[in-house]
Amino acid sequence: MVGHHHDDLDTTALAYSGQAPSHAEMARRVRRFGAWYYAEATLRGMRAYLVPITLTAIGQPLLYIIAMGLGLGALVGSGVGTVDGVDYLTFVAPALLVSTVVMSVTGEMTYPVMGGFKWKRTYFGASATGLAPSQIALGHLFAVVIRFVAQAGIFWIVAVAFGATPLGLSVLMVPIGVLAALAFGAPLQAYAASIEGEGFQFSFVQRFIVMPMFLFSGTFFPLSVMPIYLQWIGWLSPVWHGTQLARVAAYGADVPGWLIAVHLVVLAAAAMAGIWWARKVYTRRLTS
Repeated sequence: MVGHHHDDLDTTALAYSGQAPSHAEMARRVRRFGAWYYAEATLRGMRAYLVPITLTAIGQPLLYIIAMGLGLGALVGSGVGTVDGVDYLTFVAPALLVSTVVMSVTGEMTYPVMGGFKWKRTYFGASATGLAPSQIALGHLFAVVIRFVAQAGIFWIVAVAFGATPLGLSVLMVPIGVLAALAFGAPLQAYAASIEGEGFQFSFVQRFIVMPMFLFSGTFFPLSVMPIYLQWIGWLSPVWHGTQLARVAAYGADVPGWLIAVHLVVLAAAAMAGIWWARKVYTRRLTS
């Protein structure tokens, strides 16, 4: 309440100062920067649960690296030794970063999207201000991307602190992880926006898409050691494509140049297709 009161005072003071932009200027700014305005509003809304977001962003990499890296890694090291030519912690850390960010995007692109149309109806309020539906779709997506840049960055810092990855080019794991999250999150946003009545759709996504991606995308072991009839899950998964790119950045994994290009094209194509679909669905629902 205090924050809202402070914002009201600032707005009122601006109006009385005579320095407020004209209606035409404000309309021009909305047409040009509307998506960023909505992103800012969404990020401000996230402040309500900033503490759990921060604790999760710090706690997840700590738990994953300690449990899967140091714990499981000790067993792997005493058994097979190295994986993909490096110790297990170095092998698994890039995959954990990518998979964590991709899995986390599910929480921001399912119920919050449906809530914008059905429960809170915040999208309709924003649409009444002059924002285009496509700007609202992009604004929500931009806010989520900004959040996950921070989350991936924290994960990378923790990984470096634990010696799981060196400094230098490994920082590219951050944009790679965000690109993988975008490749999954944008289509998921569009799908969530297309649902008009809540049911078991999101539970289905969690159980039959998210969990198989996490378990069968080469996160904990090379995809090549899996039976061929399960490898297709990894081939279709943004987690695997992102993981392979992140491992190249982290420790120079032996991935051919043409395959690096394939990984990038698949992730970029999925992200762009999802953005196109989301803008289309938002426009249909907010103008009908």
